[in-house]
Parts: sequence; structure tokens; C-alpha cells
Amino acid sequence: MWILTKNKGFDLLSIFTKLADWIIYSVFGMSPESKLADGLHFFVEDTTKIFALLIVMIYIIAWVRASLNMDRVREYLSGKHRLFGYVAAASFGAVTPFCSCSSIPIFLGFTQARIPIGTTLAFLITSPIINEVAIVLLGSLLGVKFTICYVVVGIGAGVVGGVFIDLIKAEKYLALLATSVHGRDTATDKADFKPVKLSFHGRHEFARDELKTIFSRVWKWVLIGVGLGAMLHGFVPEEFVLKYLDAGQWWTVPAATLLGIPLYSNASGVIPVAESLLNKGLPAGTTLAFMMSTVAASFPEFMMLKQVMKPKLLIIFFLLLLVMFTTVGWILNLIHF
Repeated sequence: MWILTKNKGFDLLSIFTKLADWIIYSVFGMSPESKLADGLHFFVEDTTKIFALLIVMIYIIAWVRASLNMDRVREYLSGKHRLFGYVAAASFGAVTPFCSCSSIPIFLGFTQARIPIGTTLAFLITSPIINEVAIVLLGSLLGVKFTICYVVVGIGAGVVGGVFIDLIKAEKYLALLATSVHGRDTATDKADFKPVKLSFHGRHEFARDELKTIFSRVWKWVLIGVGLGAMLHGFVPEEFVLKYLDAGQWWTVPAATLLGIPLYSNASGVIPVAESLLNKGLPAGTTLAFMMSTVAASFPEFMMLKQVMKPKLLIIFFLLLLVMFTTVGWILNLIHF
């Protein structure tokens, strides 16, 4: 069995790993070699991490935008600067050390602020794929060439995904979580809404109300999604992947992409697995498709997005990731990267 390891390079997030270690291995006295213990550890670590990030990030973003002139921001990102918005959002995603679920609070904040949906999706796609720890690990384990390709594809996927989402005018598929500032509905306000000068206490009240609204809608989906991920975590043998995906046939790349989705890991956690697969002969394109689907899409993520995206947009988002990662995998395998 191979297990998707945790990110030890980001000290703040490692607190949740240590908490899960203490609960599972000290309080319950379970063996680290047990599959059940591994699944429970995964569940405790990820639920506590996601809940903490939801609370902190939703509050901070709401506090900042309580009296921010979002019309000006939207105009800048929606007009002639739209391409800049895609690149900036994808680049911002690349420097945030979050997994797919941990990126959701920022995505929700962008959505609540009515930032163009393509820009928000560019961030959501790129954020879990790339971070500084992953880049260092990739460079040391898989080489500079593979690392550059991974980073370019990750940022490119965010930009392409954002452009596509805006082209199909996906705003109509959003189910906004409306909150209000001084009685004004921020999800349905007119574009001429003038920001209100709020006191510190006023900002706190708005941020607290928004936090309650969003958290009350998504907490149960976090538990369900992470629970499903925990059931699957670590139960797919490496030999299974190699047996069915190393033949180089056309269907192996989309199969690798689909296989990666339920496994759910961060970028740093999946890199050692990718190294093992490459060393045992899995083509680079197939490996890259597997890596990106593992970190960019997950059951918990889709469960949480269900609260802000209508089913049609969720399906479009899923298919978009599948097509992009599969296409990249095919191209890299074709040129024998």
C-alpha cells in the first residue's frame, strides 16, 4: 500500500497533523500501521484544518470587504483587465499553501463579493496544484524540467479554465449565499452601490453574520466529503495503478485522472507517490494527469462547492478539469516528455 503523505513544510498547518496524531495514536492508542487508524487520522486532520480555515478566512475576507468598494474591483477585473484578472488569480493561487478544500473559503469570499466567476475559478483551479513546498519537492525529486512543466501547466489550467467559464457565462449557475451590510443585500445589489464607512465593530458584526451564514451551510458537507475521502485514503495499492495504467494506451490518461479524484491529497503529499510511479515506468503525462486530479479535485471540495454552485456548474467544472488534465497527459505522452 502507498499512503498519500502530509505536508510537513508549512508549520501552521502541521498543527492539525500533530492534533490528529495525539487523538488517534495517543488518546485512542491505535497503531499507525492500521488502515482504520490512517483513515481516522485523515478525517480528524482534514476536518479540523478545513473548519479552522473556513472560520478564519471567511471572517477576514468579509471583514475587509465590509466597506471595500467592490464595484471598482469588479470593474477592473471585468473589463479590459479581464486577462490580467485570470493571470493574477492563478498566480495568487500558486502562492497559497492550500489543498483543494482549504482554498474554498477564499473562493467563497470572491463569490460573495461578486468577483467575475472566471477569475474565481482560475484561483480555485491553481491554488491546490502549486505551492512553494511542492515546487521545492518537485525540483529535488523529479528534476527541473518536470517542475517547470508542472508549474506552467498548473497556472495555464487556471487561466484556461477561467476563460472558458466566463465564455459560457457561468454566473447564471451560481447559487449565491446572500448577506447584507446595513440591510443591503450584497448578492443582489445594483452596481451603483456605494460602500458604507463602517466602524471596527460594524465590520465585526458583518463578518460574524457572514461567517454564520456560510459556515452553517457548508459544515455538514465538509464532514460528509472528508468522510468519503477518508474511506478511500490509502486503500488503492500502487501495484493496481501500475498494472492498469502503464500500458500507454489512450484510455490510461483519463483513467488516471478519474482515479486521482477520490484519493484527495495536497500537492506535497502526492509528489513522493508520483516519483515512485515514474520510477516504475508510468509515462510522465499519465503521472502528471494523476497528480493534478488528485490535488485539484476531491469529494470534500465538490461537497462544499455544492452550496455555491448549481449542479450544472459542478458538472461543468468536473468535466473541465477532466478534459484539461487528460489533454495535457496525452500531449506529454505523445511527445515522450
